[in-house]
Amino acid sequence: MKSVNLYIPLLLLLFLAGACGTKKSDGASGALSDDALLDTVQRRTFNYFWDGAEPNSGLARERIHMDGVYPENDQNVVTSGGSGFGIMAVLAGIHRGYVTREEGLARMERIVSFLETADRFHGAYPHWWYGDTGRVKPFGQKDNGGDLVETAFIMQALLAVHQYYAGGNPQEKALAARIDKLWRKVDWNFYRQGDQNVLYWHWSPEYGWEMDFPVHGYNECLIMYILAAASPTHGVPAAVYHEGWAQNGAIVSPHKVEGIELHLRYQGTEAGPLFWAQYSFLGLDPNGLKDEYCPGYFGEMRNLTLVNRAYCIRNPKHYKGFGPDCWGLTASYSTDGYAAHSPNERDDRGVIAPTAALSSIVYTPEYSLQVMRHLYDMGDKVFGPYGFYDAFSETDNWYPQRYLAIDQGPIAVMIENYRSGLLWKLFMSHPDVQQGLRKLGFQLSSDTPISAS
Repeated sequence: MKSVNLYIPLLLLLFLAGACGTKKSDGASGALSDDALLDTVQRRTFNYFWDGAEPNSGLARERIHMDGVYPENDQNVVTSGGSGFGIMAVLAGIHRGYVTREEGLARMERIVSFLETADRFHGAYPHWWYGDTGRVKPFGQKDNGGDLVETAFIMQALLAVHQYYAGGNPQEKALAARIDKLWRKVDWNFYRQGDQNVLYWHWSPEYGWEMDFPVHGYNECLIMYILAAASPTHGVPAAVYHEGWAQNGAIVSPHKVEGIELHLRYQGTEAGPLFWAQYSFLGLDPNGLKDEYCPGYFGEMRNLTLVNRAYCIRNPKHYKGFGPDCWGLTASYSTDGYAAHSPNERDDRGVIAPTAALSSIVYTPEYSLQVMRHLYDMGDKVFGPYGFYDAFSETDNWYPQRYLAIDQGPIAVMIENYRSGLLWKLFMSHPDVQQGLRKLGFQLSSDTPISAS
């Protein structure tokens, strides 16, 4: 009888411990279906661009630090490229019912009103603005004017918004018309610096072309060349793409990394950081897309993702935590400032950025979901009010509770593209986009030209 009495409290303790363990991991990924997990992560990340938006402009803050520490006093600085990603995330949130269509329209009207009066430079937006005034905040001393790459990211989003509202009620159609005016004012030709057959990244009203950054591929900037060709008012000739971006075919460089085939030349490295597989393809649908330089953009970007994963699994620098359920190297916060992490020993600092694997879900759904579940199960160490924090290092026991817009946005957008293809369908349906793709010779995998419809 005595032994039974001893066992009862012991069993009770075990039961309570189990209950506490269950409570501690309440909402653990194993209890969620894939769709429920995706929705939880998408909704939380959407909140960065909804609840966390800068109030005057409605745009995305460059960064949100949960510790409230902003060494450069830039809490209300907004980002053009990150806002482009955020606009698409909000569009997906409207589609998902996270906010009503009326609430979403009001936010989009606030954003467009800001963009109509904010600083522009030959129609191009700067990298950063002060959210309360719309005046440029220099990204660097000489980088205080137009940033054509960031402009392409925000225009990619606005063209998707245009398509979402173009067939709507009168108020929605009016917003679409205002977006069309912004789109038509971007002078892509000016950024050829004297009609050269290449696009330059920057121009400053004070320093002119001193940044001297002609953009060649392959990197994250493909969308800039496509939109430059697509413009109905300042469209660049196809030679700008072929000679500038593709460098008369030099962009083609078949090689293997981690035993995986890549077809394109990646600037400065054998395989780039994963944002190179994501930023241009938030609106541009890689499925079935090819041109004379790449036999299939989806396959190329999937392989770039697989290279990244394979490198992290091989883990040549023996970092803690790296493996099949924890991989992903891209540009993010790092243990020493901000850095572009790539799948090579030179550029690998042991830092995992959740956006890398999660925004690759369209390419590697099974592997990206594996990472998503692992990260979700790590709990509030890496998951906060606006989704997964920007980056962490288990090796250094470094878990900053900080966010960057340009990393949060692709997570929400690519989850939606994986779930419904919404942003791809909207962007690709714009007639100017279709015209630009045809102009540059893009084709679908069926070997038929991009349709005129």
